Amino acid sequence: MQPLYDKALSRGIASLSDEELLTLLVEEPGVAASVLRSCGGSLASVAAEEPARLRMVGGLGRNRALRLLAAAEFGRRVAESRAGEADVIATSDDVVHLFRPKLQRLDHEECWVLYLTSSNRIVERQRVSQGGVQGTVVDHRLIIKRALELLATQLIMVHNHPSGAAEPSPQDKVLTERIARAAALFDIRLLDHLIISREGDFSFLREGLLH
Repeated sequence: MQPLYDKALSRGIASLSDEELLTLLVEEPGVAASVLRSCGGSLASVAAEEPARLRMVGGLGRNRALRLLAAAEFGRRVAESRAGEADVIATSDDVVHLFRPKLQRLDHEECWVLYLTSSNRIVERQRVSQGGVQGTVVDHRLIIKRALELLATQLIMVHNHPSGAAEPSPQDKVLTERIARAAALFDIRLLDHLIISREGDFSFLREGLLH
């Protein structure tokens, strides 16, 4: 372990490979390698494991499994905190970075709306609905009402797909069109509708479904 400590101190934590990073956390090289192999070589897969299963992988045990999951949660909260400091949206990727830490691991669906000024400054972030695994109900009238109250001129919708696939459902497409049309009646523009999942993200604007 000492050479690993020396490397981390002299070259920085970022210089460590995935396996070395796990080794630093579990303090046993063989166990770290076994855990990484069992999870397909992906740190994201390790972080997504349930504690009861992770403790059984590679002889990890309860305490070290909880230590790994605590480290993953620490990283997620740091990312969410940094994203929360953003107040101007330049691209759809900015929105993904803002919401991915919050939405990608939920086991239920949530829909959020960003209310923006004409210069893309965030006025408010609002969760407009929360549902189950298969979907959630969104009232487009309440979204437009809130935009008018805030004097927002632009909107961005964001929701997650707990199933893992980011492709929009027919209901997602209908909802997007309905909100875009309702917003346009008040000279409010729906800039994008983004879907975030564990497997990736989908942008209606990027795919040419919003103009």
